[in-house]
Amino acid sequence: MTVRLADLCDFVGVQVDPTSHAGLYVGLEHVVSGRFVRASEGKASDVLSSKYAFKPGDVLYGKLRPYLDKAVLVSDTGICTTELLVLRPKPGVDPRFLVAVVHAPRFIEHAIAGTTGVQHPRTSWNHIADFELPAFGLDEQRQIATLLWELHDAIAANEAVIEAGADLKRTAMRALFTRGLRGEAQKETEIGVIPESWNVVPLGSLGRIGSGTTPDRKNPDFWRDGNIPWITSGRMYEREITSSDTCVTSRAIESSSLPLLKAGAVLIAIVGQGKTLGHCAILRVDATISRHVGFIQADQDVIVPEYLRGYLEARYDYLRQLASGNGSTRAALTGGILKVVPVPLPPTLDEQREIVTILDAIDRKIDLHKRKRAVLDELFKALLHKLMTGEVRVADLDLSALGSSKELEAAE
Repeated sequence: MTVRLADLCDFVGVQVDPTSHAGLYVGLEHVVSGRFVRASEGKASDVLSSKYAFKPGDVLYGKLRPYLDKAVLVSDTGICTTELLVLRPKPGVDPRFLVAVVHAPRFIEHAIAGTTGVQHPRTSWNHIADFELPAFGLDEQRQIATLLWELHDAIAANEAVIEAGADLKRTAMRALFTRGLRGEAQKETEIGVIPESWNVVPLGSLGRIGSGTTPDRKNPDFWRDGNIPWITSGRMYEREITSSDTCVTSRAIESSSLPLLKAGAVLIAIVGQGKTLGHCAILRVDATISRHVGFIQADQDVIVPEYLRGYLEARYDYLRQLASGNGSTRAALTGGILKVVPVPLPPTLDEQREIVTILDAIDRKIDLHKRKRAVLDELFKALLHKLMTGEVRVADLDLSALGSSKELEAAE
């Protein structure tokens, strides 16, 4: 037996004048893809045009670009953009179950199939109302909702730890690169205060600086049977690069003026979409790079590569400002810009390594929770699909592993 979405809820399109409301406002910008609750909110007094009113227990579903998977359950009264459909559960329907329904992969596919408009594709209540799913009694709805919400909350908890870890790392970097670890007196420099024994040196004095290129893709001699890893700017997010699925030949190195870099080179995205620009990684294998990647092949008797990467990461916003002010219509970090970037340099490699050790400990904690979040995300998506299609029933699930995961999280 199946039911339609319209059997589970009603669309309540009551438009109101926002000036008559003193409460909160929810726009699409306050809703995070794939999450059951909103991430933030606005003020009703800050908006002008007519909005929909909602009340506790309603589900706000994003009809604009439904592939973005935006829908939240609200626990308060307020108004929202008309790009969010207000879905009110019918008697006998658990609101927590309803929001899970509209996040299910099959529902998203159904919603996308009913979009209209090219620039701003939207689905509609008339279309999504016909979405069919197995009929679940209220008890089973509650069981499904409880399980999915537990996973959802575990994911949110991991995200909170990741965010806190990132804040901690930013604070630690500010302190480490200005105070050091020896409790020294400080001196004023062009980049602010640093320990008295440190020096400020231009990046170009630490080693060779340059960028890569892209060999002619139509020339098979440059690519076929290549064994030299060729690294692109998108790989900078990895921070450590040990291999590449794309390789070039020695012929490409010779003919295309490609730099052949040694392990230990610090790479940096010198152009890029979104926030790619400025991200850094350490090369752990001999390789070459694309034209969107710059490199610093530093003298490792003077500076530890991990220390240099850490400092450049701490100056991420500064590097992006430099890139935007180069006079070009496209933000870029040229070799000339990179060579004069000032770097605070501790006098010994030991002190540099101690700073790296502290940052690495924070990174390991962040990475641990990123891996946990990835596992939970996969489990959440799989269960959401299987439970909503009736392929799996809650009563048939062995949830002992999930319990063990919670105990491990609590004990950590």
